[in-house]
Amino acid sequence: MMKKFSVEQFREGTLAWFRAHLTHVSAETLGWMASLFIHFSIIPSLLAAMAGLTDKMPPVDMVLFCWGALALLFVKAVMMRDRLNILTIGAGFIVQCVLMGLMLFK
Repeated sequence: MMKKFSVEQFREGTLAWFRAHLTHVSAETLGWMASLFIHFSIIPSLLAAMAGLTDKMPPVDMVLFCWGALALLFVKAVMMRDRLNILTIGAGFIVQCVLMGLMLFK
């Protein structure tokens, strides 16, 4: 015999799932997005300088603060054994180093 579908049971089950999982997922997701946004704050100016659209380089203090923040997030990810953040931040550092190297040796 099939169980009857109840909208009220579905709603309560869905709300319970969101209460249990959404705060953890959103906190982890926001932390990951923060590292992405820090990386992406430097890349457009590096690409513009490489393409010859501008001769202004990003300010050194901005780059140092961004890299310092990313280094601290990387250390935190290593301590927490958070593989996604380790890979994301590590790949971001590699991409930024390659872009800066291409600009330096161009």
